[in-house]
This record gives sequence, C-alpha cells and structure tokens, in this order.
Amino acid sequence: MSRYSTGPTGWRALLSGAVGAALLMIGMLAVMWALEIFDYLLGGALDGYGIRAWTADGLVGIIFAPFLHVGFGHLMANSLPLLVLGFLAAIRGIGRFVSATILIMLIGGFGTWLTTPPKVVAIGASGLIFGYFGYVVSRGIFDRRLVDVLIGVGVAIAYYSMLWGLLPNQEGVSWQGHLFGLIGGVAAAWVLRRKRIPRTPAYPASF
Repeated sequence: MSRYSTGPTGWRALLSGAVGAALLMIGMLAVMWALEIFDYLLGGALDGYGIRAWTADGLVGIIFAPFLHVGFGHLMANSLPLLVLGFLAAIRGIGRFVSATILIMLIGGFGTWLTTPPKVVAIGASGLIFGYFGYVVSRGIFDRRLVDVLIGVGVAIAYYSMLWGLLPNQEGVSWQGHLFGLIGGVAAAWVLRRKRIPRTPAYPASF
C-alpha cells in the first residue's frame, strides 16, 4: 500500500537546495574574479562597461556592472557578503533565484542609471548584495513560511549595519545602487512570493 506525498518541506527542502545554491554562488564569484583578473591585465578597460547615467551606452552596465569591480580590494570586500546572502537567496530553488537576480539587476540598475550624477560610472556587486539582503529578509514575510522568517530575522540582525550604505554623499560609494538594489530585492520577494491555494478538506488517499 502506498500513499501520496507532498515531497520535502521546511528544513528538508532547504538542505536539498543547499548544494546547488553553494555551487551556483561559487560559480558567480569565479566569474567575477576571472573578469577582474582580465580587467587588470587590460589596465582597467572593462570598467567602462559600468552604468553611466542618462546615456544610451550606459544602459549596458545594467547587465555588466554587477560583475565588474574597481580593483581586487573592492571585489574582496564584496565576495563574502555576496556568497552568504546569495546562497541564502538561492536555497529555495535555482529558477526562483535566477528570476530574483534578474529583477534586482533591472530595478537596481535602471534606478542607478536614472539617479547617478553624469560622468560617473557605477560598477560592483553591491547592488546585488543589497538586493539579496532585501529579498531574503522580505521572503519570509511574503511567503509566511516559518523557516524563511527565521532566516530573514537572522540576516537582518547579522547584516543590519549594511544599511549605512544607503546614506548619500559617501565618497566613491554608489548609494543609488545600494538603495535601488534593496528595492529590487523586496520587489522580487513580492513578485515571486508563494501563491496560496484555498484550502479544501483533505483525505488520505491510498491504494
């Protein structure tokens, strides 16, 4: 005799997605490091592909800017928070994570393009980091899933100091990228929230 099963839930679902999430984030970081090494060899030529406000050419930075950095120090500072927050964002499923990343890049990138002063080129993964922060903290609220609420609370406590990066007038820091990345993350959590199905009386089925 067999019974229907709804599959892994809760912590089991998180564990089943942990390996894929870890490999994905390691791969993303590997791409960023490879690009930075290549950029170093080219004398910083790739930095021109960042977001340049109010120019048509600068729109390509919405795609490329998150993977480019101003030197190895910049990349090193972003690597650990990106790895941790990206991993937590991805453990609910790679497809959902990819959709969230695209939304964060589009909202964060276009917002940066609209609000950054002229002749300033914005690059770096900080927008993604703030986006994943907003996504992970908001996901539990919108999904109403206890595990995600606990993860979101833990992330908010551990990384609350990041919010200082939203303050304007910090030299060399794109607070616009941080702000709109955060907005993109919250928006992604809402758009990709778990759809609720009206409950109906359930009876065990067996054969």
